[in-house]
Amino acid sequence: MVKVGLTGGIGAGKSEVSRLLASYGAVIVDADKIAREVVEPGTPGLAAVVEEFGADVLAPDGTLDRPKLGGIVFSDPGRLKALNAIVHPLVGARSAELEASAGPDAVVVHDVPLLTENGLAPLYDLVVVVDAAPQTQLDRLVRLRGMAEDEAKSRMAAQATREQRLAVADLVIDNDGPLEALEPQVHAMWERLRTA
Repeated sequence: MVKVGLTGGIGAGKSEVSRLLASYGAVIVDADKIAREVVEPGTPGLAAVVEEFGADVLAPDGTLDRPKLGGIVFSDPGRLKALNAIVHPLVGARSAELEASAGPDAVVVHDVPLLTENGLAPLYDLVVVVDAAPQTQLDRLVRLRGMAEDEAKSRMAAQATREQRLAVADLVIDNDGPLEALEPQVHAMWERLRTA
């Protein structure tokens, strides 16, 4: 088994790289997806979030109001730390379960947005950083995801810097250009991972 940590700043294109790797046969362990699962209604994770942040972070249907919670935590590092203290251990436990269920010859790609911030690089055989210039990230968040510019900047500021991410990279995927330039880089990386 080859364990890969895949990361990149918000809007850098990490999800697209993850999608391509899955299409080649990688087992994807998506930390964001798991983070949503561990705070679904009826879970201990959601109960802990409500206890910490109050019932105002719930939508009328009882689900977590992610935009509302995001507005609280992405502008306050202390509140973000409190949320991470609840969610990260739950995500780690579920990620370990998924990895354990993969075959011995699998390439397991852990899609972890906060890999750098949480010092997780040593957990992987290889760290891949999807890189894009901050201006490219901002443009994608505003134009493609419809975020307000202030919100996009706030979310970018809450993450590691580009330099911090690149410092932990074993491989860098340059995603500053068009989508067509991405696939050949990811395919070449996949060939390298399969023979690792």
